[in-house]
Amino acid sequence: MTKTGAALLAAATILTLAAAPASARDFPYCLQGGEWGYPGNCQFDSYQQCMVTASGTRAYCDINPMVAFSARQQAAEPQDVPPPQQQPRKRRH
Repeated sequence: MTKTGAALLAAATILTLAAAPASARDFPYCLQGGEWGYPGNCQFDSYQQCMVTASGTRAYCDINPMVAFSARQQAAEPQDVPPPQQQPRKRRH
């Protein structure tokens, strides 16, 4: 395959992926750095999967900020805890 053919194939692949509908969920790991920027390419289910993709590039893997901040926000939200039971008052005679 010529360099031009490889470049056209790469461009077609990128355009196809860019036109794909957004995922219905946030993946836990993102490929960041290098040309990816921040938050990066967030389509990895495992850290190992992300690291294999990052191998040989100037990129690295980190936790998806959308996942990290949503987990932090959920932990900060008050849980549905029933109110404490009040003891019946004793009447004074």
